[in-house]
Amino acid sequence: MDTLITINIVNNSSSFHDFFVFQQPAIYTGGQQVYTNCLWSQGIPPSSQTGSSATFTMLQQSYAGVQQQIVPPAVTAVSGYSSAIRAIGLTPAAGGTPTNNTTNMIISPALGLTPPTSTTGPKTGAFRIVTPQYNPTVTPYNAGLASQSPSGLVTLSNFVVAQPKQNIDCQPVLKFYVQAGDDKPGTVIHFTNSSINAALCNATTGFVTFNVSYNIDGTWSVTPFATTLLMGQPRTVAHTQA
Repeated sequence: MDTLITINIVNNSSSFHDFFVFQQPAIYTGGQQVYTNCLWSQGIPPSSQTGSSATFTMLQQSYAGVQQQIVPPAVTAVSGYSSAIRAIGLTPAAGGTPTNNTTNMIISPALGLTPPTSTTGPKTGAFRIVTPQYNPTVTPYNAGLASQSPSGLVTLSNFVVAQPKQNIDCQPVLKFYVQAGDDKPGTVIHFTNSSINAALCNATTGFVTFNVSYNIDGTWSVTPFATTLLMGQPRTVAHTQA
């Protein structure tokens, strides 16, 4: 069964708020500008009035993604429309078992990505998208890390503007943020501004489920959970941070 990243959000303030979720940008090679998309958003009334909460989920599997642009990336604008994704492996550390870590972008007869194969080029923890020859002034594309919900909804989590005949190496970072605001999924956000005073859900150490509370004073409380092995038996570990 695929592992899910799950973030449960409760509004413990005294008024209705919109909330959105986004991911820390991956590390890309080449010094290109990296753009971040909103992954999920929903309004939540105060828990004291309704007892309600909301849940964001996405598959932990890494996906390479490409997307045809609508307009050049700009904050609050939709990043693109026609898209394609492929589940892909991440390059192991030296001595590890090789993974299928490289895919080729296809633009004809339709936008797509080839089944990944194993190559030695990408750095540890990264995957590679190889772009074909095309005219980027006629049809520009975005490429990078995609996310997929259990229902199949696909969003580019973060990306760069692709160039023809390019190796795009992407090293995902499994850190997610919850912020108050009404950004919409699939639209570009300003990562630095949005992450200020946001709730951090850090999945880099194995935690996959997070209970996030928005407090009455505008602060956050985050309780992460993880399944680990102790003497060959699974156990659940929880930590709380304010």
